[in-house]
Amino acid sequence: MTAQIKPVSFIRPGGVTAGERCVAVEAPVSIEVDGLGYAVMMMTPSDLEAFAVGFMLTERLADTVADIIAVEPFETDAGWIVRIALADRCRNRIHDRVRHRTSDTSCGLCGIAGLEQLHRPAPIAPRPDVRQHALFAALANLRAYQPLNALTGAVHAAAVCNREGRIVAAYEDVGRHNALDKLIGGQTGQAIEGFILVTSRLSFEMVDKSLIANAPLLVGISAPTTLALLHAQKYGLTLIALARSDAMIMAHDPHNIFPAF
Repeated sequence: MTAQIKPVSFIRPGGVTAGERCVAVEAPVSIEVDGLGYAVMMMTPSDLEAFAVGFMLTERLADTVADIIAVEPFETDAGWIVRIALADRCRNRIHDRVRHRTSDTSCGLCGIAGLEQLHRPAPIAPRPDVRQHALFAALANLRAYQPLNALTGAVHAAAVCNREGRIVAAYEDVGRHNALDKLIGGQTGQAIEGFILVTSRLSFEMVDKSLIANAPLLVGISAPTTLALLHAQKYGLTLIALARSDAMIMAHDPHNIFPAF
């Protein structure tokens, strides 16, 4: 399954209405190479054999398709595992890479080697104290805080906004999760009284980082994933997605701050 129908509310300047939205499935997929945990990718759990082959080639763990002896994906209660066997001549590479892996911009959880490491507890999110006008005000002013994106059109932003929608701080990065990490680091010791606004989809990693930052509310200009919704539901984080100047989607409202009619 690659998508699920979820109940949502549509927030507009004039009110809130109930509805439904098709949400992309996000699942943790653990990559095991020759018996070693290499990475956990947060992804759509389809075409995993093709992904495994492409991932081995682009990670330079295999030189050709012939170097990939076997690919075995299977589902577990915690997520998916893809077991990959490489040719003898490539096997030393996995040991070197596991010892010397570095982060990249593709996945905020690439450094995690096993599915069990995903089940780390997070703080319960506080109740938001925000009105509709603040959401639209922050969105309208966000571009003024994206100078690098104005020059390049290639970077994400993460911003902290107060209860009235004024942007207090903002950071940019080519990686959406990197921008959020910068924001959290820059706000150390300062409570987030309003909300976090990001120019990206709401994935598991973005929800998890917002929980660590003790944010009451996370707003994204793109859609949520199923795993993001589950994580937000578990720890009570309010989520607003597909934020636009004329409408937004209330993806999770545990405190009923924007009741639909």
